[in-house]
Formats: sequence, structure tokens, C-alpha cells
Amino acid sequence: MTKTFEHGGGVWSIAVPIPDNPLGHTLVYAVGTDRGPVLIDTGWDDPASWDTLVAGLAALGVPVAEVYGVVITHHHPDHHGLSGQVREVSGAWVAMHEADAAIVRRTRGTRPERWYTYMAAKLTAAGAPEEHVAPLRTAHRRTLPGLSPALPDREIVPGELLDLPGRRLRALWTPGHTPGHVCLHLEEDHPARLPGRGRLFSGDHLLPEITPHIGLYEDPDDATVTDPLGDYLASLERVGELAPAEVLPAHQYAFPDAPSRVRQLLAHHEERLAGLLTLLAEPLTPWQVAERMEWNRPWDQIPYGSRNIAVSEAEAHLRRLVKQGRAEAVAGSEPVAYVAV
Repeated sequence: MTKTFEHGGGVWSIAVPIPDNPLGHTLVYAVGTDRGPVLIDTGWDDPASWDTLVAGLAALGVPVAEVYGVVITHHHPDHHGLSGQVREVSGAWVAMHEADAAIVRRTRGTRPERWYTYMAAKLTAAGAPEEHVAPLRTAHRRTLPGLSPALPDREIVPGELLDLPGRRLRALWTPGHTPGHVCLHLEEDHPARLPGRGRLFSGDHLLPEITPHIGLYEDPDDATVTDPLGDYLASLERVGELAPAEVLPAHQYAFPDAPSRVRQLLAHHEERLAGLLTLLAEPLTPWQVAERMEWNRPWDQIPYGSRNIAVSEAEAHLRRLVKQGRAEAVAGSEPVAYVAV
């Protein structure tokens, strides 16, 4: 059964399922405008997800063909997956921040074997054992999913109002979860007159109970060393200062008091960084750090793909410590190892 919810003030959400994923669904928001509804995210590219999105819009009295535009908070497939199909049916524009649009272009233009080679090299450099890396060396025989996401046709420019006739929706650049993640501030009074500044569509940046994954999204041909966790923490603070009356996230449920949740997340990451410093009393590779970090299950129970994500998150935290001058790479170590300063 399709789940829809009215949030008041011409805003609705539709729970669009994510196949075989513990998150369950993505909350796709529909915002009424003078030119027709604008969607914030679209959900996973899957027939059942598409049927749910179409049925949800129909339940709101809106044929998908009347969608005016699609605003993507970030490029992940549970948010951007159905954008192309919505555009094909409705003629809607699709908007995304340039940093994530660059990832979409790179993904579409890179052969699967190039990605597998790059992933194998990154994991080897992080200290992954050969038995973990070996499957990637023959993975070119398989098709890498998600290689053809829709190219956006509009750029989201942070600070500017988006094209929602009759509404005030402003983009905030909130990098960290992805380089081009955006939150969207509906600069209108909350329909229930809750205290605060409008409402915030937060994508995956700010969730009521889940700590968003902070990993690495890098161009195989670019050697720039990024600091995604530092970016995330800085953008978290900006959202806390905004103090919206209500947060409308892409997963779980809407919630008030964004500053309180921001403080929890800032404290969580500082605690995690402090824990890593304790681990780094001896030199450890990113793989060894990931093995010793706390996850939602023991390391030996974490699936193969999730281990790659965990190592990416471990590296993001290590980079933050290096940036802060609290840890450093051990000179000449191969694979690279880090130690507390």
C-alpha cells in the first residue's frame, strides 16, 4: 500500500521503497507550485519504486505528467534514480548541485573495468587483504549497477531561490555525505506556527536517528586530497544556526529542533575522532582502523560491499585528524599507516 503524508502548506511526502535495503524507503516530497508540483528527490530506479511514486502522486490528485520540476538533494540512486523517468513522462527539469552533477557525468563516462581497477587500487593502498581485493580484479566481467543516472539539466546554485513559482525555496550547500549535497530551505511560515525559520528539506544531511555516512567521492584522475568530514561538520553547524521550525528528511520521519540534533551529531563525531586517536597509539592502516571502529554489527558480520563503505568512512575520519594536526601518515609506510601525533 502506498504511504503518503500531508505536511501542511502544500507539502506532501511519498514513501518510495528501496529494494533489499534496511532503510526501507526514501521520502520523496511533493511541493505544490503555481506551475504544478515540484519533487524533492525521486527514489530508486526500480519498477516497484516507480509504481509507488506514480500511485502516490495519483493519491494526491496529481498525474506524474504534471510534475513541473525535480530538485535532487544528492546523486545517490535512492534519491536520483527515477529522475530521468519522471522527466521523460512529464518534461520536468532536473536540478542538481554541480559537484554531484560532475560525479554523474564521470559515472556515465567511465567504463566498469576502470572503476573496478580504481577500487582495487584504493583498497590495496588502504591495507585491505588480498582475499578482499581479489574479486574486484575479475569484476569487469559483471555490469556495475547505476552507471547511467540521468544527467541534470539545471544547476542548483547555493544561496539562490529555486524555480518554484509562488514558493520560496532556497538551496543551502551542505557537502559531506556527498560533495554536492544540498538542503532546501522553505522560507515560509510553518503551517502549524511552530517557532523557527521555515522548514528544511534535509536529504541525508540531517536525519532524526541515523548518522549519515561520510566517505570519499574522488575522481580517479584527480589527486586532490579532500576532507569530507570537515566539510560535513562545518555545514552541520550552518544548518544548526539556521534553526528551522521543522526538518523534513529523506529517511525516517519529520522532526523539530534541528540545533539539538546537530549538537548530537557534532558530539558523536568528536567522540569517534577521540576514539580513533586512542587506536592510533600504534600505526594502523585505514583497513585496520575500520576493523577496530564500532559499527552496527561486528566486523566479521559486515557484508563485503559495506566493508568498502566502512573503510571509506575510516579514511574520512583519518583525514580529519591529519587536517587538525592530531595524526599523521607514517613516512614510507606501504600500505599507508597513520599514527597519533
